[in-house]
Amino acid sequence: MAARAGYARPVVGPVSFRIEPGEVLGLSGANGQGKTTLLRLITGTAVLHGGRLERAPGLTVAHHRQRPERPPELPLTGREVLRAAGARSESLPLRLAGLLGRCLEEMSGGEFQLLHAWACLTGPARLVLLDEPTNNLDPDAIDLLLAEIARLSPQRAVLMVSHDAGFLEAACHRIVSPCP
Repeated sequence: MAARAGYARPVVGPVSFRIEPGEVLGLSGANGQGKTTLLRLITGTAVLHGGRLERAPGLTVAHHRQRPERPPELPLTGREVLRAAGARSESLPLRLAGLLGRCLEEMSGGEFQLLHAWACLTGPARLVLLDEPTNNLDPDAIDLLLAEIARLSPQRAVLMVSHDAGFLEAACHRIVSPCP
């Protein structure tokens, strides 16, 4: 990627980086520097204002947003969320297994955040975008995410945004900033 991105006008860039299969890349920086906008550019919800974005043919993407939304009109359970995402639901850590039969509306913000991040990480997408995945998580839940990220398949990649420098250092192969 070598791009300027934004919405009605550019808010970030030019920025250039490449992410390879098997890699975990972190985006770091202060609020307002365009980290989330770069993730949205990849998903097609932000506008490319210059440069280019190259995607591998057939690339599939899972996007964990900063504040994942619970569908209000659908009484989904944790199991149904994982199934819909094509994510692994067998051999789950006890903490996640306890969420399978619960409706999303009954989960705390941290429980839903963990379930959604887990669905993205264990689903079939070749590129996983994680935007502030540690929001609302306690240290044990963060450790679960770190362990799953460490098991990343060599055919998959993770691009993540976080203000938690310790988490980025523990999870990422390298860290870049969208601003010089």
